[in-house]
Amino acid sequence: MKKIVFILTIGILFSCNSTAQKGEKKEQDIFPISKTDTEWKTFLNENEYYVLRKAGTERAFTGKYWNNKKKGIYYSAATGQPLFSSEHKFKSGTGWPSFYKPIDDNAILELVDRSHGMVRTEVIDSGSGSHLGHVFNDGPPPTGLRYCMNSAALIFVEEGKELPEIVKQWQEKFEE
Repeated sequence: MKKIVFILTIGILFSCNSTAQKGEKKEQDIFPISKTDTEWKTFLNENEYYVLRKAGTERAFTGKYWNNKKKGIYYSAATGQPLFSSEHKFKSGTGWPSFYKPIDDNAILELVDRSHGMVRTEVIDSGSGSHLGHVFNDGPPPTGLRYCMNSAALIFVEEGKELPEIVKQWQEKFEE
């Protein structure tokens, strides 16, 4: 009898865990920028699609912004939405661009990520639900957070440089 109760308990826990994982990020969630999978594949290059839409991760020290020291703003490569400022970027030694806070708390959403046998906090842009990276509790003051982002998910615009069309479109639609 104890074996049956144990097996049933384990089965229930696994089924609840599976349901919770599936319910944490729904593809049908409504975001201001919504595209079909085919449209995303056409709009993004292969690496951007892998990172932004399939929650992939680029290898450490391979992204174009991990060691960027220029002043400017980092925007979502999926939407043109402003996400992070170079003022909040720091050298984490991890090989990915790292920030201690977003440019605006409403620019990102944080979700539980139980992939790869770990429990982490995934960071997505609030404009399209696209994967940016993860946030960890080992960052510097004042927040103690490390937003570890993929370069492929970002567009950097150096201070004083012209904004790309995607950023201008975001501004026209969503900024006052």
